[in-house]
Amino acid sequence: MIVVLIGYMGAGKTSVGKNLAKILDYNFFDLDDYISENEQVSIPEIFQKKGEIYFRTREAKYLRQLIASSEDIVLALGGGTPCYSENMTFLNNSNKINTFFLKLPLRSLVDRLIPEKMNRPLIAHLNTQEEFLEFIGKHLFERNTFYNMATYTVDCEKKTVQEISEDIVRKLV
Repeated sequence: MIVVLIGYMGAGKTSVGKNLAKILDYNFFDLDDYISENEQVSIPEIFQKKGEIYFRTREAKYLRQLIASSEDIVLALGGGTPCYSENMTFLNNSNKINTFFLKLPLRSLVDRLIPEKMNRPLIAHLNTQEEFLEFIGKHLFERNTFYNMATYTVDCEKKTVQEISEDIVRKLV
């Protein structure tokens, strides 16, 4: 079985994914790390040097490659991955994949992302809390259609990584 974690950047997909993989005794992959390894350059550098369209094309390729070559993994996707290249349709059309939307409210995401902005190419240009609220709110509005296509939604507000992981395990049984 493949467990795929989706959600907006800062939702905790990587932290939860690593913990969940330990619980399930599965291998863990972060799609952005997988892309960086294969492209031999960081995600911010890909965005800067080759642009978002190039990145989204490579992202879809590596997602399919990783899914095709794997069993019993937990995979954390980038925040935009479900929204491009028919990726959610691809994931939902496989019997071996369970998708989980890690859901957090706008304010919680903003609070998590402000300190990390320099590591996140899509929000590095934002400066004020109002800019973050507007940008992320708009993105969530656009992306929630795709996130809500997940097999399961997990409310992550005020929960620890362990609690979220346990919620996911209960849904898998």
